[in-house]
Amino acid sequence: MNLNHLSFSALVLTLFLSACSSTQREENRNALSSTEQTPVPQFIKDPYEPVNRGIWAFNEGLLKNLVHPSARVYRATLPKPVRGSIRNFQKNITYPGRLVNNLLQGRWTGMKNETLRFLSNSTVGIAGLFDPATRWGISPSQASFNQTLGKWGWRPEKFIVLPLFGPSDERHATGFFADRALNPLNYLNSPYRSASFLTTYNQLADLSETAKQLLDIEADSYSIVKYAWTYGSKQQQPDLELTGPIDPSSLQTLAAVSIAPKDPKFLAHAKKLKVKIPTTRKKLPFHYWLQPQPAPLVYILPGLNAHSLSNLPLALAETLYQQGYSVVSTTSVFHPEFMENASSSELPIYAPADSRDLLIALSEFDKTLTRKHPDRLTQRALIGLSMGGYLSLNLATLENGQTPQLLDFDRYIAINAPVDMVHSARLIDSYMDAPLKWPAAERQARINNAVHKATANGLFSRRKGPPIPFDGIESKYLVGLSFRFGLRDLIYSSESRNNHGVLTERLSKRRREKVYGEIMSFSYQDYFHKIAAPYYQEKGITKKEILRHANLRNKERKLRHHPKVRILTNQNDFLLQKKDLAWLKKNFSRSQLTIFPQGGHLGNLNEPQVEKAILKALHGLKDDLNPRSLK
Repeated sequence: MNLNHLSFSALVLTLFLSACSSTQREENRNALSSTEQTPVPQFIKDPYEPVNRGIWAFNEGLLKNLVHPSARVYRATLPKPVRGSIRNFQKNITYPGRLVNNLLQGRWTGMKNETLRFLSNSTVGIAGLFDPATRWGISPSQASFNQTLGKWGWRPEKFIVLPLFGPSDERHATGFFADRALNPLNYLNSPYRSASFLTTYNQLADLSETAKQLLDIEADSYSIVKYAWTYGSKQQQPDLELTGPIDPSSLQTLAAVSIAPKDPKFLAHAKKLKVKIPTTRKKLPFHYWLQPQPAPLVYILPGLNAHSLSNLPLALAETLYQQGYSVVSTTSVFHPEFMENASSSELPIYAPADSRDLLIALSEFDKTLTRKHPDRLTQRALIGLSMGGYLSLNLATLENGQTPQLLDFDRYIAINAPVDMVHSARLIDSYMDAPLKWPAAERQARINNAVHKATANGLFSRRKGPPIPFDGIESKYLVGLSFRFGLRDLIYSSESRNNHGVLTERLSKRRREKVYGEIMSFSYQDYFHKIAAPYYQEKGITKKEILRHANLRNKERKLRHHPKVRILTNQNDFLLQKKDLAWLKKNFSRSQLTIFPQGGHLGNLNEPQVEKAILKALHGLKDDLNPRSLK
């Protein structure tokens, strides 16, 4: 992966590693019963974390409050071809730096190609505004001082955040300033020198929408960038050789990370509102897309720890909107944004409390939209993904007058919903510990290589080409890391607001490395037994009661053949047991239940047959276009 040092372009290029988790584990009194440590990748050291986080906050504020809003005007004013010509000019004018670094690295063909490209593009390409050299087959030879320093043997060790220019390390930072020293635009007098600011801003403008999205959805974007930087900035390639058999279920599950809206402008069309939640008196945001004419409104509830702007719910929202539905995208009850603004309890895990908090929030969203657009909303549907699907089915059992003044839906659709949450937690924990099957002497290197392989091969982007070669242990581990990362944010958020005394490390917003390491030793089963269960027991809710509501089979009487329920799942979803699939087939008719043979967990959500099945599950909502309101 080729990283540069522009603040938010570097952010965009590194934040894709959403499956990466925390730093090396710290031993503590809450350690797992296993004699072996929780396997985690090794990440770059962060001795300057408090200062780095302060600079990161400044850069984030600059993006959100200045670059992003102005970039929307800039992109609307300057057509894409014009912005492309500015990028071509920037690339062409920085030829001296590539020439020098090709020379320092002894890349003679690179020197020749870059010189030919510069001459061609500066003349026929009109000062580099166009790129005829590429059309003529003259290949570029990227070379920077960072690359040269790496070739000379400098291995970076410390993470650094640069003001305005974002994530870096000691080698990249040195190379960055050396490259700038060879940029001719920095030596020309006004008005030419202003071209340096224009080219930099032009690059940021095209990336600002995605960068802001990623800053919004991550509970701690700083840590994600740091972890991704560790492997994404490496010049050497990982070992791609398979050392064991593949696991289709977890490998297909990884495909869910690359699902995103087809139209990059879809997010820009979203509208955002904040509503006050009556139980907390705090405001919770949501995003929506309304049809210009009356249409059914579909609420999308994402999976565990997911945000309303995460790519998976956005991709589904785009599909539904294109088919004539109005759409609302919400945030998971397990995401810190929801927990801190809409949860009536300190710790999400008890399905009745979580479901009611969710229903109250959805009802407030609906009241607000009904007031603003009284003639645009007809029937309502709720689509839940993964854990969102589990909660959607729970909401389906709360009908029949149990929730007066709250929203009822005309359709409840659960996609890849787990049936038994206890089984799901155990499976996820076992995926995190999958590398324990490797020999101890080579385990850390193989863990590091698995994460490096994911970044270097673009797993967490819309990658084209042959499948990435992950064996079964690697793919399971990457899935486990994704879930464990969400658990880390959940525990940190809850303990920061109400310290339950389960952590030995000090909680600090500016210095989190040690406490993150401690939290990473907690499995989902630890979260239940050591944090959540004691909290609920103080409120008179026993473990047995929590576990009873953690299994949909205990709600069979209310769910069986429920006329409003539709379920879509995959035969090889690792969260489902054979008896779970048998239970689904027993309690829901063929018109209510669709089971695909492959796809893992949400890995096939963007496939045509799945999209068609989702639309079929919604079929009938458009038949009645009379506006409806809350009960």
